[in-house]
Amino acid sequence: MSAFFEAYITNLGKYNEGALVGEYLKFPTTTEEVQALLKRIGIDGVRYEEIFITDYDGDMPELYANFGEYESIDELNYLASLLSEMDENDLEKFEAVLDTGEHSGSVKELINLTQNLDCFEFYSGITSEEELGRMYIQEFDAIPIPEHLIDYIDYEAYGRDVRINEGGSFSGNGYVFDNNSSFIEHYSDREDIPDEYRVFSMPELTIRERMAAYKEVSDKAAQYSKPVPEAGRDDR
Repeated sequence: MSAFFEAYITNLGKYNEGALVGEYLKFPTTTEEVQALLKRIGIDGVRYEEIFITDYDGDMPELYANFGEYESIDELNYLASLLSEMDENDLEKFEAVLDTGEHSGSVKELINLTQNLDCFEFYSGITSEEELGRMYIQEFDAIPIPEHLIDYIDYEAYGRDVRINEGGSFSGNGYVFDNNSSFIEHYSDREDIPDEYRVFSMPELTIRERMAAYKEVSDKAAQYSKPVPEAGRDDR
């Protein structure tokens, strides 16, 4: 399964101590991959428990342009999994809508967009008003034109009118517009994520690893809780 984006998962506790400890995680992912990565960056559920995301990368920058530092791993995985299940045509349409800036302000909006692509019409490869006008007139028979006049049509002007009337826009890969169908929010919060897409889980530690972790936490706590000796009269 190819990755749609990756996120740099960072150990928050280590970061607060002055060290940047993290690693890129590719999405979609699995519970096993998440657990292995967390263990490698020192997240064990005992010494260190919290993470945040310091960077995103991938071939679709518009996809993660509005992602934050504390996004849910499960939510990101759900989005990436939905994208991985799309065919090439739907992915093209999805990218075109992203280019318009619609329904892309959060992971939640993007998840809902994947489930509402039928609310948009998309014409792949149509990237100018002239091409749009030519398609509508010659392929869609938008207006009857005698054959001897076909070369005298101002396709660009007609395409501009079409775009304005439809509220459409050109993306890097085609022309897209909202067909005014009802956009339904199927996804409202993390409770709606199906179980098969929930992958976040702390690493499973051996008894020895867990005992060592608790001992380290206990030693640190004891170190910070030692009383500071009062200065003697001669030390003042």
